[in-house]
Amino acid sequence: MVIVIKGNVKFTITLDPSVWIFDDRKVDVHTYFTNNDEVTQQKETDDIQKISAYWDREIQEGAVSPPTLQTEKQFEKEKILTGTFGMPFAPFLRNAEPNDDAARVVIVTEHGDTTISIAEAYELLLCFSKDGKPLKEDGPVHIYFGDGSNRGNPITHVRAFIVE
Repeated sequence: MVIVIKGNVKFTITLDPSVWIFDDRKVDVHTYFTNNDEVTQQKETDDIQKISAYWDREIQEGAVSPPTLQTEKQFEKEKILTGTFGMPFAPFLRNAEPNDDAARVVIVTEHGDTTISIAEAYELLLCFSKDGKPLKEDGPVHIYFGDGSNRGNPITHVRAFIVE
């Protein structure tokens, strides 16, 4: 259930998608491909409202944890147990530090290889969880292109990434 980034890189990286559920960089796959500007703007508005509500609560109730915080924590836990999540590939590829002459990435699967440009590789999304469960049968990850063009037919059975 691990995937390796190797080839024309300074560092070989081993990825373990089973621990990504605890990573704050994970994204909800269902909302990832919607208009990113709209999502970013909505997230900023939501963050401002959360901060404002937090300070209002602090002023009115003091620094005591009201029961609503427990409900919010329970909601987040439920979301993790039932959600479909992915991880952007860019941070992992940056950590492997592709050499200056690296031009493409080969995605090695059980059913053949797919070659993409290094620029496209930085835009990949690695889906590691569907409906709260790891992708054991055809995983460990499903690969979606950054533009969402293969949402209906992701790359599955991934075994390695080879930078060339």
